[in-house]
Amino acid sequence: MTLINETIEKIKPLDKEAMAAARKRQDDLTKPAGSLGRLEEVSIQIAGIQRKASPQIKHKAMITMAGDHGVLDEKIGNWPREVTAQMVENFLKGGAGINVLARQAGARIVFVDMGVASDLKPDKQLIVRKVDYGTKNMCKEPAMTDEQAVKAIEAGIEIVNGEVKKGLDIVGTGDMGIGNTTASSAVFAALSGKTVEEVTGRGTGINDDQLQHKIDVIKRALALHNPNPAQPLEVLAKVGGFEIGGLAGVMLGAAAQGVPVVIDGFISGAAALIATALAPQLKDYIIAAHVSAEAGHTAMLDYMGLKPLLSLQMRLGEGTGAALGIIVAEAAVRTLNEMATFAEAGVSDSSTDSP
Repeated sequence: MTLINETIEKIKPLDKEAMAAARKRQDDLTKPAGSLGRLEEVSIQIAGIQRKASPQIKHKAMITMAGDHGVLDEKIGNWPREVTAQMVENFLKGGAGINVLARQAGARIVFVDMGVASDLKPDKQLIVRKVDYGTKNMCKEPAMTDEQAVKAIEAGIEIVNGEVKKGLDIVGTGDMGIGNTTASSAVFAALSGKTVEEVTGRGTGINDDQLQHKIDVIKRALALHNPNPAQPLEVLAKVGGFEIGGLAGVMLGAAAQGVPVVIDGFISGAAALIATALAPQLKDYIIAAHVSAEAGHTAMLDYMGLKPLLSLQMRLGEGTGAALGIIVAEAAVRTLNEMATFAEAGVSDSSTDSP
């Protein structure tokens, strides 16, 4: 049995007893029932994931994966391939948006080279699980082999398993890779059957003519490969990315270990599409941090039945939205655990008020 199959088998339904106990406590806290809105829902979800009536979030990690994309040869954007490696170097120096927001969240950051097109300088903060030096140009050949698709997902599983051993209560997912919105749109179109126009946006800020070219490129790739939507590994191999596969593995591995997963934007969403197609039960373990400004992300979340916590018009990636989502998730758990109940506070609730 493969590591992927073993991991999927470990993903169980959420613990209903823990969720019921958390819901009862929420209803007993010194507030009108439901008045903390999504915070209440998230705290109950995390109780079910962690299988604890009083869940905790102390050990937090962001896993940001990087990879290059051969489809960039089709001149789909304004940024050169070299920016992927340059931005990873910026991550390692602590100067990127994800560094700032992960520090704010109190989360350690795990940076992973899944397929950057050059060799990065060794760094103790960097895990190198390079599947290849970037994917192939999906307009001419599959983005990766079937074996590489499996290797990418298994790398993500192994990385999150290693983080669990260090202590992990919640994990966020992030990405870096010039050209990866093109791959993500192709994955979404292939799995959902939606039109390429519906799921394709401007990425890093392309103009109207460039957007039409990007749409045409994705259509060509899908027509060439005709990936089977019932075979998520095939979709990943034909039109995906190494960081997308790696993040799908992170999600599967985290769920198998009872760890909630806070996903970032469009690229993390594409990884979630792959992961939930492989293991539908995984959806209950996912918290959508935000809806990004990237066209298609709302449709992507709707397709998976996920409700975003935030809407801040963000489209940076890196895991920046997920870091904010971890902050919200921690707030949800802390209100559940630290607010007093009516009985504890000696406050009359609505059920004890005089008529």
